[in-house]
Amino acid sequence: MLAKRLIPCLDVADGRVKKGVNFVHLTDVGDPVAIAAAYQAQGADELVFLDISATNEHRRTMADLVEKVSAQVFMPLTIGGGISSIDDMQRLLKAGADKVAINSAAVATPSLIQAGAEKFGNQCMVVAIDTAWDEQAGRYRVYTHGGQQPTDLDAIDWAKQVVRLGAGELLVTSMDRDGTKAGFDLQLYQQLGQAVTVPIIASGGAGRLKDFVDVFKQSPVDGALAASVFHYGELTIGQVKQALKAEAVVVR
Repeated sequence: MLAKRLIPCLDVADGRVKKGVNFVHLTDVGDPVAIAAAYQAQGADELVFLDISATNEHRRTMADLVEKVSAQVFMPLTIGGGISSIDDMQRLLKAGADKVAINSAAVATPSLIQAGAEKFGNQCMVVAIDTAWDEQAGRYRVYTHGGQQPTDLDAIDWAKQVVRLGAGELLVTSMDRDGTKAGFDLQLYQQLGQAVTVPIIASGGAGRLKDFVDVFKQSPVDGALAASVFHYGELTIGQVKQALKAEAVVVR
C-alpha cells in the first residue's frame, strides 16, 4: 500500500503567504521561503505553492519566488496559479517545480492538460478543482479564478474528463470547508474515488487530528493538504503522522 502524504499549502499573494476562510478574508501569515523551510524540517511529504492572485491579476506565477522556495526544500514541489501555457509550465519546472497545477486555464482550454501531459508526462500534470456543493442542483459545482467564478461544470464529471485528457493527479478543494476547520468533505472524496483512478489530494477543512484520520480511513484519497492548522502551529506534521500511525494508516 502506498504511504499517505501530508501536504502543507502556501497560498501566496503579493509575495506573502495568506490564509482565509471560504476563499475570502485573507490574512498575512508570513514569508513563503521561511515557512517552506520550516515544513521541510517538520517532515512534510510534499509542498504545494499556489499564487492565488495571479489569474485574477492576469499575470504569470512568480518564478523568482518559486526558485527561492525550491532552494529550501527537497520534497516534491507543486506550483499553481496563473499558468496558462506550455511556456509557463516550462518556466516553473526550470525554477524548481516538480509538478504544475492548473485550474482556471484547464477549464478555459482543456487541451492544455493533454499538451502538458504529452510534453512533461502525466506525473507532472496536476489539475486543481475548486468546488462547492450546489444545493439547488444537487451536485458539486466547479469554480475558477480563485473561487470567484462559478461554472456549469459538475466536479465529478470534470474530474473524469481531466483524467482522460492526461491529468496524473487531482488537487480537489472543498470551498465550503476551506479554512473552517470543520473536517474534510468526505462525501466529495468518496464520490471522486469512485470516478477516477489517479491520486487525489483532499483540501479544505482540516482542523483536528481526527480529520486527517477520517479522510484517509473513510475515503480513498492519497494525500491530505492543509494550511491554517500548520501555519498557526495548531498541529505539526509529526503530530499528524503519529496519530495516523496509531490508527494503522501507512505514512512515510
